[in-house]
Amino acid sequence: MTPAEHLSVPVYPVAVWIMAAFDPVLIGVSLFLGWKADQFGKLFIAAIAGLAVSVLFSWMVSAVGIPWPAPISHDGPTFFPVRTAAAFVWASVGYGAHRIIKER
Repeated sequence: MTPAEHLSVPVYPVAVWIMAAFDPVLIGVSLFLGWKADQFGKLFIAAIAGLAVSVLFSWMVSAVGIPWPAPISHDGPTFFPVRTAAAFVWASVGYGAHRIIKER
C-alpha cells in the first residue's frame, strides 16, 4: 500500500449523508423532545438524546442484519456531525411547532 492510498479518505455519495439526517428514529425522538422542551436551551439536550437513541437503535438494527436507511457498522460511516446537526434541526422544528400551536 502506498502512502497516498493509506491517507485517502473514502468519498460517500450525498444520498448517504442525507439518509443519516433523515433517520426515522432520530426524527421521532428529536421532534418529541423538542415538542416537550419549554426553553430553547433544552433543545441541545433533546438533540443529544435524539442522537444517542438514534445511533444505538441504528447500530442494533444493523448488527442484527435488518436493512435500515441509515445503518451504522464497524466499516461504514456514522456521520456524527450530520446526525448531530439534523437532531438539533428536528428538535428546533418540534419546539417551534409547539410554540406556534400554543400561541393560537
